[in-house]
Amino acid sequence: MMRLQITRSATEDLLNGHDFYELQQTGIGAYFLDSLYSDIDALALYAGIHPKPIGNLHRAMSRRFPFAIYYNLNSDVVTVMAVLDCRHNPASIVERLVGRR
Repeated sequence: MMRLQITRSATEDLLNGHDFYELQQTGIGAYFLDSLYSDIDALALYAGIHPKPIGNLHRAMSRRFPFAIYYNLNSDVVTVMAVLDCRHNPASIVERLVGRR
């Protein structure tokens, strides 16, 4: 089983998503975090099967929200680099990811 790490910037992405959904309706922010952390936990088993659209970063799609989890895989460690809203301009997503390496 793989070990999981979440970078500070990915944690900030998760908190920003929480805040956005919590403003939409109370309680949805917590549901967002539960769902995304479940998707991240699944990487301990399924890391490496996802496509690599940008360099060496894999992209796993969230099951319940329009977010993508971008991660690196090095031997037995999965490092979540970013958790980004897929509704953003694809060019801005690439720009953010290239700057986080």
